[in-house]
Parts: sequence; C-alpha cells; structure tokens
Amino acid sequence: MNIDTKSPAIILQDGRDKALNRRHPWLFSNAIKQVINTPNRGDTVEVYSSSGQWLARAAYSPSSQIRARIWTFQQDEAIDVAFFSRRLSRAWALRQSLFDQSTDGIRLIAAESDGLPGITIDKYADVLVLQLVSAGADAQRKNLLAALIQLFPSHSIYERSDVDVRKKEGLKPVTGWLAAEREHGEVLIKEHGMTLLVDVIQGHKTGFYLDQRASRAAVKRLASGARVLNCFSYTGTFAVAALQGGASEVINADMSELALSTASRNAELNQLDLSKLTNVKADVFKLLRQYHEQGELFDIIILDPPKFAESKSQLMGACRGYKDINRLAMQLVKPGGLLFTFSCSGLMEDSLFQKVVADAALDANRDCLFIEKLQQDSDHPVASFFPEGYYLKGLVCKIW
Repeated sequence: MNIDTKSPAIILQDGRDKALNRRHPWLFSNAIKQVINTPNRGDTVEVYSSSGQWLARAAYSPSSQIRARIWTFQQDEAIDVAFFSRRLSRAWALRQSLFDQSTDGIRLIAAESDGLPGITIDKYADVLVLQLVSAGADAQRKNLLAALIQLFPSHSIYERSDVDVRKKEGLKPVTGWLAAEREHGEVLIKEHGMTLLVDVIQGHKTGFYLDQRASRAAVKRLASGARVLNCFSYTGTFAVAALQGGASEVINADMSELALSTASRNAELNQLDLSKLTNVKADVFKLLRQYHEQGELFDIIILDPPKFAESKSQLMGACRGYKDINRLAMQLVKPGGLLFTFSCSGLMEDSLFQKVVADAALDANRDCLFIEKLQQDSDHPVASFFPEGYYLKGLVCKIW
C-alpha cells in the first residue's frame, strides 16, 4: 500500500471503487473499510482502494450516510481558493454561452453537476445567493467566498444555508450577508421579456425557481385567449408569462399571503391588466374539489407542487398524491384544453411520473395526450456521471 499515513484518509472495502472509477462523486458509509487519522466534519480526506491505490480527494461527513463527497479525481489538485476559482470560472463560462443579457437570473453552480458537491449558487442580477448543504461545502466557505469575490467583485453575496438536509450532515442553519450587505433582500431580474421580483432572504430555496424558466416560456407560448388556473403559484411567475402570452384570465392559488402579494407586484412590474388576475389563498387540493363542485372549467391548468418525496420510503405516497391532484385538475380542464403538470421529486423517474399521470386520466375518465415534455433549464445541467442531478419533470397534456 502507498497510503500517506500523515493525512486523514479513507480506505474502501474490496470491490467498492467501481462508482468512483465511473466518476460518481458520492461515497456511502457501507463502502468504507477504514478511516485513518480520524478527520473532523468537513475535512478533506484522501480516498484509497482496498489495495492502496489513490482514487480521489473528498470531503468527510461523519454524520451522513453519504460519508464523503468527491472534490477531485486529480491527485495534484489541492482544495484551495484556486480550485474553487477554476470550477466557478468554468461554470460561469458555460452560463454565459447559454444566456444573453436579456436573462440575468441564472443558476451559477448546480452542485455535483458543476464539480462542487453540496454547493448551489444562484445569480440574481448583481446578487449571488449561496447555499451549502454538505459538511465539506460548509467547511470550505472561506475559500469559496474568496473565489466568488475574485470572479464577481461588485456583487452582493447572501447565504441561504437554511434547508433541512443540513441536519443529515450534522449542520445548523446559517443565513446572512457575506459580502456587500444590503438593507433588504429584494432584487429584480429579467427573464424572456419579464421583470420579476426575487426576495433572497424570505423567498423559497434561494429566493426563486430558476429551473422553471423554459416552462414559463412554454406557458407564454400557449396561453393566448386562455382562462388559466395557476396552482401552487408561489410568486405568480407563470401568471405573468400567461398574461404576457395573451391569457384572458389567470387565477393564482397558493397558501402563502406573502407569495400572493409578490405575485400582484410581479404583475404590476410588467404593467399587466390586473383586472385579469385573481389571487386565491387556498389549499390547492381543497380548491380543486370546490371548483369541481361549482362546475368551473379552465383552458389551462398549471400544477407545480412542492416535492412530494424526500426519500424512497415516501415514493409510493408521493405517487398517490400526484395521481390525486392530477385527477382533480383534469376534471377541470375544458375538452381540448391543456394541463401543465410537474414533479420536482428527484426520486420520481420520468416513466413513473408519466404512468401516474396516465392513471390519473383513467380515473378522471378523460383522454390525455402527452404533447410536450419539459425539464429543468440548461443552467441546471446534469453531469453524465451524476444522473441524480436530473429532478424536474414536466408534461404538457392535451385533455379531451
């Protein structure tokens, strides 16, 4: 064995190096035979095969089932400011090639897919929002921040590391300004001819759902003359897209008063006819049943619910939830109308989601034609070695 006994290291069980040889960035606890020099949470460790071959350099997480996340497969690559500068610069160059200046709300770093496991960074105009969900990412905050400031010296930087998944890594929530502090978290972004308000402090996730950019464009393209029901509307960006596309009426439905208030502000920012927009604070499942009893019908219904499955054990329950809500929605679509339906549950595979929607159509006694598939936009890339990076699935359904 050629193991450096001075540095923290992991030795794998025999035969457990196959995933790493395919460049998958996760090491699970049951793949590890021995831990040398007891690394602390987030420490960088060397990873060796059972025969002592150096494989990778990773971040150690003693509390998580994902015991280590790979930073690099290059033995001469240190995990320092220069490392983060290289990964950030590569990711930014890709985004610049994908989007012009008419769109300035962009996912800069999509975690593992951009070679930075546990790190998400969204760029809203001149505000960067950082979310660190792994022990290694948390431990490298200073290096990452230094690299970000080098690349974007005039930007404000806010941290939104307040998601529940940090608990699995033994981490507490962290939020706050890291650079160029501002009095509030509101920022305006541009997207396909829309001006949209993002609140990086109070908003969901990092403040906004950039992954639905292409879906909003699809709604805009198909909404002419339509009466639209926008379920789980959040800040009403699908509504703005529909109204810009010529919708005759849009109803936003959401449980959050703050989100619905922002939805009105988004309509105002785009100088839309507010008489065509109604905001309804309601539980969507109950509202759909109520509308069915009242005989309401819509030309387009948009279903963009929160994640229904956080783990494999929740997947069957999620299928029942998706089936129920799609059945309810289909009953409210006029014959010949459209249903835009989405799942952001990464565990819900394409084929399974399509089957669930097909089963919902049978239960609703409606014919359903899948006319278009939608997914996360191109600033949320999926690395060939990390299929888990693909999570957002959408179907545009013609309902008869």
